[in-house]
Amino acid sequence: MTNIAIFVSGSGTNCENIIRYFADNNDINVALVLSNKADAYALVRAERLGVPTIVVNRESFNNQTYMMDLMQQYAIDFIVLAGFLMMVPPFLVEHYDRRLVNIHPALLPKYGGKGMYGHHIHEAVRRNNETETGITIHYVSNVCDSGEIIFQAKTPVAPTDTPEDIAANIHLLEQKHFPVVIEKVVNLP
Repeated sequence: MTNIAIFVSGSGTNCENIIRYFADNNDINVALVLSNKADAYALVRAERLGVPTIVVNRESFNNQTYMMDLMQQYAIDFIVLAGFLMMVPPFLVEHYDRRLVNIHPALLPKYGGKGMYGHHIHEAVRRNNETETGITIHYVSNVCDSGEIIFQAKTPVAPTDTPEDIAANIHLLEQKHFPVVIEKVVNLP
């Protein structure tokens, strides 16, 4: 059994989708949802689905002893970032090499890096008159949004699309692809 921890900061629609996707899986289990925000609605979603949750402040998150003990306590084999807005400390990146993935709501390397998340990305895509955008699922490295790309999916951007329209199309791609790609990566030899 591979135990997954999902790290979140927000509403948690991807988190819930991942939990539901693996609910009846005999090989992969969502063992923990961790958030840096006590008011993240993702925590409510996880609790409703019977997944343990924890809130970790910045100091604890960057404390190697604390975090590694926590990961060991829940026997975490794999980490998924699903709307997690903090940089992962190098000790976790190193320990979970090729077992730590993130989803980004753009086609990296475009619209990546500090400050590029959520509506900021969709507004930039609209402002720059892009004709397509998409999602990128990538391994996490010590440089924001620069890890090796695992998977990308594209969606067209119409000239009349608002940032909200773009966000809705991105959300559809996330819901369709993220759990499937996680399953494939977890099962890599």
